[in-house]
Amino acid sequence: MPPYLAPPARITAWLSRLALIYACFLASPWTLVARPVKPNFIVIFCDDLGYGDIGPFGSTLNRTPHLDRMAQEGMRLTSFYSSCSVCSPSRASLMTGCYAQRLDMHVNDKNLCVLFPGDRKGLSPSEVTIAEVLRPHGYATACIGKWHLGDQPAFLPTRQGFDRYFGIPYSNDMKETKDGTRPPLPLMRNERVIEAPAEQSTLTKRYTDETIDFINQHQDRPFFIYLPHTFPHVPLFAGVDYLGKSGNGLYGDVIEELDASTGAILNTLRKLRLHHRTLVIFTSDNGAMFGRGRSNGVLRGHKGTTWEGGMREPFLAWWPGQIPPDTTSGALASTLDVLPTLTHLAGAKLPENRILDGHNLWPVLGRLPGGRSACDYFYYYQMDQLQALRDARWKLHLPMVAKRRNWGAPEPASPLMLFDLSSDTGETHDLADAYPAVVERLLQQAQQMRPELGDRGLVAQGRRASGWVESPELLRITTR
Repeated sequence: MPPYLAPPARITAWLSRLALIYACFLASPWTLVARPVKPNFIVIFCDDLGYGDIGPFGSTLNRTPHLDRMAQEGMRLTSFYSSCSVCSPSRASLMTGCYAQRLDMHVNDKNLCVLFPGDRKGLSPSEVTIAEVLRPHGYATACIGKWHLGDQPAFLPTRQGFDRYFGIPYSNDMKETKDGTRPPLPLMRNERVIEAPAEQSTLTKRYTDETIDFINQHQDRPFFIYLPHTFPHVPLFAGVDYLGKSGNGLYGDVIEELDASTGAILNTLRKLRLHHRTLVIFTSDNGAMFGRGRSNGVLRGHKGTTWEGGMREPFLAWWPGQIPPDTTSGALASTLDVLPTLTHLAGAKLPENRILDGHNLWPVLGRLPGGRSACDYFYYYQMDQLQALRDARWKLHLPMVAKRRNWGAPEPASPLMLFDLSSDTGETHDLADAYPAVVERLLQQAQQMRPELGDRGLVAQGRRASGWVESPELLRITTR
């Protein structure tokens, strides 16, 4: 080679280093790939799953190998919350990115904590759900599982942006009554009851099969699947292939079937080579009930309370090539953030002319440079009562003459308490006396939110109307 064509030594060294970096990049277990313009989304939403019920969050009672692998290939969020500790309000928040108090979905038409069969109330058709954000952008949409945002035709998933609905319209314990005020538990396809009572031991399998069928049918276009499982809400039912197989009784059987369901869905995505195009989220609507075999880990409290055990949820996010594997974040986040995040990733626009309470969480999930949660404060509401709030570190339980519960008699008067969640996730050491400035700051923040979302006896200025029908009907099998 003529001397004038020989590369300078500095260029040769630089090229060698570049080749080494590229080789390491190819050998890495995580390779960043180009993000699809319109990725697929699957949101798996369990019912009453505790923070400590699955392996990635410390369970040694239940075998969850598929969720373990999902965590190894994705990200865990350890400070992820549901907006409420019971069913209907938490689902309303997930679907809309708003606190249930903003939607008037924090109580039913009889001032109870969740919706019941034949209630006149439901999620307003004027609200914009995740499905309604995505469908105009070419997404096929399906809701497969428990809806619980109103069982009247105007409130069903097919009227809220979903192309397909298969599941039960409310909780599985809301079964037929002898006086006829409740019908047999209906299983629906779109707006028609196809089975009553639903055969609950087959629900998880049928939900899984329906999900996989939808994926296969729509693999050539973007899709959004909302999979709100019926279980582990009571009464518990497990499929014949899982019954009696766990070491944690029927509860463990149910958890292990949910794990297998998730594994089947992820394997379908891998088989169809859709894994690099699909974000899968796994979480729960509220914490576990109190009882043997159930676990909220080190968290205090349980379903129906505003202690951490009632509202802090296990959260896994999986998207090979986009979310770095085996990562964990303690960023403050909640179900309120799901709609803004999926909207951003789909290149869609947030609903206009309304206030949303959630934030885009992708800077955290994608580990973007400088990425952090935009959530500064999270508010723990129980029905019409603001009971606590937290920031990135501190949680303040507000003083109350009577602390409302989501069912039964109210709890006795509760004092003001301050906990440092960065070191005391079990809420065991009250530090209110030691940090008066923190207490005062959080009290002022609570006072700013009360006029917006309300508090017991205080009207919410930022509340929108729920949906309402004058003459509700009970869902029954029909040939129409």
